[in-house]
Amino acid sequence: MVAIVALIAGISYPSATAALENVRMVSAGDSVATFLNGAMNRVDRRHEPVELVIAQQEGLLKLYSNEPGFTRELRLPDGVTIESVLPELAGGDNGQPRRVLFIPGATVPGIAIQLTNRRNAHRRIRLDPMTGFPRVENIESPEAK
Repeated sequence: MVAIVALIAGISYPSATAALENVRMVSAGDSVATFLNGAMNRVDRRHEPVELVIAQQEGLLKLYSNEPGFTRELRLPDGVTIESVLPELAGGDNGQPRRVLFIPGATVPGIAIQLTNRRNAHRRIRLDPMTGFPRVENIESPEAK
């Protein structure tokens, strides 16, 4: 009886792990989109500039504004990392945080934050420069092509 339970557990463990990794990736993508949407709402409603700092190595996004004491922070869950910030800067160093400034009445920067996880799944959160709304996209891994 114990052997049967152990066999079932051994067989189901990889699929349960894959499902958990998928949930983390979806959750992280949605959290980044909500975070960017909050930044855009603050710029539009309060008419104040907001700086977004993306610390790729730390898996961290931060918001700052002119309002004293205002900062917001989003840390990605374990197993999910920031793969890249697009468009990549010429001669840019991925070790340095990327800074993006949102200014009231100005065009929204057309940036995208690409996430990856341990299972090599990819999601891209793209900020639409026309509407200012973030859009989450599933990206096929290069090995799948």
